Amino acid sequence: MPSHMHFREADLLRIRFAISPLWETQEAVRTLKRPERHGYHLPWLRRIRQAAAGLDLSALWLLMPQRGHTPDFLGPPPVGPAASFEEEIAAVRSVDPEEARRGLQWSLACTPGAADTPQGRALLADPALAVQELADAMTQVWHALVEPEWPRLRALLEADVAFHTRRLAQVGLEGLFAGIDPRLRWADGTLTLATPSDHVRDLDGQGLMLMPSVLCWPDVVTGFEPPWQPTVVYPARGIGALWTEQPGQATGTLARLLGDRRAAVLLALDEPAGTTALAQLLGLAPSSVSAHLSVLRDAGLLTSRRYGHQVLYERTPLGIALAGHQP
Repeated sequence: MPSHMHFREADLLRIRFAISPLWETQEAVRTLKRPERHGYHLPWLRRIRQAAAGLDLSALWLLMPQRGHTPDFLGPPPVGPAASFEEEIAAVRSVDPEEARRGLQWSLACTPGAADTPQGRALLADPALAVQELADAMTQVWHALVEPEWPRLRALLEADVAFHTRRLAQVGLEGLFAGIDPRLRWADGTLTLATPSDHVRDLDGQGLMLMPSVLCWPDVVTGFEPPWQPTVVYPARGIGALWTEQPGQATGTLARLLGDRRAAVLLALDEPAGTTALAQLLGLAPSSVSAHLSVLRDAGLLTSRRYGHQVLYERTPLGIALAGHQP
C-alpha cells in the first residue's frame, strides 16, 4: 500500500532540505529497540550501552510500535534548515494538548492493549503533562546518547544535503527523488513511496521537506499529517564509514608537501564538512583545523560555502587530484 504525495505548481518551488538533531534523538531511542538496525551502528551502541541502561525509555518505546504510528509531535519536521536541539524540543513542549492527545491515541491503538496499561492510561489522562515528561525523556536521550556524537552525525548529514543539492542542479527533480532512494517514484506530479501503510497527502502549496537521517537506516519515513509540514525522511549516504576510527597520519609526498596535519585535513574531506566535525574526527583543536582550512582554501585546494550556521569545506578539482595521488 503506497504513500502518495500530490504536488501543485507552488509545491515545486518549495522543496527544501533540513537536518534535525531531534529526529536523530527519536531514532536513537527506536534503534535501541530494533535489533535489525544494530549491525549498522555497533561501535556507537557499544559506547552508549552504560548510558542507555540508566535511562527510562519505557514511555517512548510504548509510542514506537514496530508497525504503526509514532506521534508526529515527538519528532516533528524541524523549525528551520539547521535548527538546534533546544529550538526543536521547545516546539515539542509547546504542542497543543488536544493535538497531543490525538497523536497519543493513534499511536497507542497500534499496539493491542497499550492504551489500557497503567502507562498508557496515564499518558491519555493528562496529555499536557505527558508532553512535558516525554520532552524531558527526549532531552535526557539527547544529552546522554546523541549530543556527544552530533558533530560526526551532522557532518555526514550536511554532506548528504550538499550531494543532493548538486544532484538536483544536474539531473532535475525526477532524478533527485530516484537518487535519494529507489523506493521513491515521481510521475505526473505525484511522489510515491512504497510503504506498509496507505497514506495520501495533497501538499496544498506547503511544499516538501527532504530530511536525511543516519539512525533511521534503512527506512524511508513519511506520513506526517496536518498540521505538520509534509516531509520525507530518508537514509543518509555514507553511513558505512560513519563509525570508523579517525584517519591515520598522512604519509608520502602529500605530507612532505603540505605537512602531516594539513594533509590529514585535506584527506579527511571525502565529503563536505565543517571545522568542528573535522576537529573531532582528527583529534585536533578547532582553532588548528580552522587555520589549516584557511591555508588550503587560499592555496586553491578547498572551497567553502555557508549552510545555516555552518561553513562547509570541500575539495576543489586540484584538491581532489592531490588527495587521489596519496601513496
